[in-house]
Amino acid sequence: MILSPKKREQVLPLPVVLISTISKEGIRNAAPWSNITPILRPLEEIVLASWLKRDTLDNIRDVGEFVVNVPTADMAEAVKVCSINYPPETDEFEEANLGPRPSAKVMPPGIEGCLAWMECELVEEILREKFSLIVGRVVHMEADDRYFDEEGNMDFERAKPLSAILGNRGVKYTRPVGVGFEQRYSEMSLNNG
Repeated sequence: MILSPKKREQVLPLPVVLISTISKEGIRNAAPWSNITPILRPLEEIVLASWLKRDTLDNIRDVGEFVVNVPTADMAEAVKVCSINYPPETDEFEEANLGPRPSAKVMPPGIEGCLAWMECELVEEILREKFSLIVGRVVHMEADDRYFDEEGNMDFERAKPLSAILGNRGVKYTRPVGVGFEQRYSEMSLNNG
């Protein structure tokens, strides 16, 4: 099957995060994001893609800081509420009944109930005709101890991080499940002696 551009989104399952920002007037914003990825390992920088007309993008440009909140599948309803295109003066924490979580290094608050929080500073914006790529430096990261072991490994069966498959009619919320085995990084390189 050859997939037309409108059907290509369904090929890649994507993580779902909530980006929390504040406007220069101090209004809190929370927006779901699936176009986000770490820039290699360790997770020191991330990149997110944004359409040009987004309150979140305006807030990141104006304030230079944001928080990447990793929601659980149980938070899908709040994520859905945050996906509504509210006017910029709307406090989306209130609309979605989200509790603010004080941040350690940045002004925007995180979101209570999430699995992890990445506090980020804007490093660079790469502007294109229809979208922008935002590179953020992770200046502080915390995770909920209930879902991680002492080494920082997530128990994703318990945590149920939210993911999505995008389609031409909308978003289908999903979550990852294990396939029964894992592979160590040491197994991925050839041993030459």
